[in-house]
Amino acid sequence: MTNTEPRRRNRRGEGGKLRDEIIEAALALLDEGGDERAVTLRSVARKVGIAAPSIYPHFADQPSIMLAVVQGEMDKLTTVLREADDRADRDGRSRLFAVCNAYLGFAEEHPQRYRIMFGGLWTPSAEDTSITDDDLDSLGLEAFGLLAEVLGVCVDEGVAHPSEDLHGDAVALWLGLHGLAHQRAVVRKMPGPDDVGDRLITALAHLR
Repeated sequence: MTNTEPRRRNRRGEGGKLRDEIIEAALALLDEGGDERAVTLRSVARKVGIAAPSIYPHFADQPSIMLAVVQGEMDKLTTVLREADDRADRDGRSRLFAVCNAYLGFAEEHPQRYRIMFGGLWTPSAEDTSITDDDLDSLGLEAFGLLAEVLGVCVDEGVAHPSEDLHGDAVALWLGLHGLAHQRAVVRKMPGPDDVGDRLITALAHLR
């Protein structure tokens, strides 16, 4: 629901609070509208209860708001994966399936947010936004690092075939998970067996 009440000004030193409120408003608009086209400087300002120019001390443009949203969601994904890893048995196979299935579960639970985490209309060309290539390249690095770590444990324990390019194998596994997650998000009913996720993980991780 749109916030129509005037917003009380933050006290001096509470600028970070307004920044958080802007991000929360963008997330709410995404959840309500379905995609990032619902997130404009004007709609965010209206949601928070401020004038649109009040956004500029915190965000240069709409893509920079979306970048902050995506960074926050990537942090949540990393937390979900680490918690799944912590709960799993300590052998590599158990850790790998726990992390991979947690990834798929996160995407299934938050399909709209998941879609914008990996691209979409919010990533314009570099000359049209304040966002840099380094900003985009940093997204998801912690989550990917955990996936690569548990895949490496599987190789070290001999439950996965030896790898000449562990990083490349981890990228392939990540992309496979992303493809399955995306298909589940965009089709009403996935074709194929119920255990297609486990089959994909087994194949791409080169498990024995």
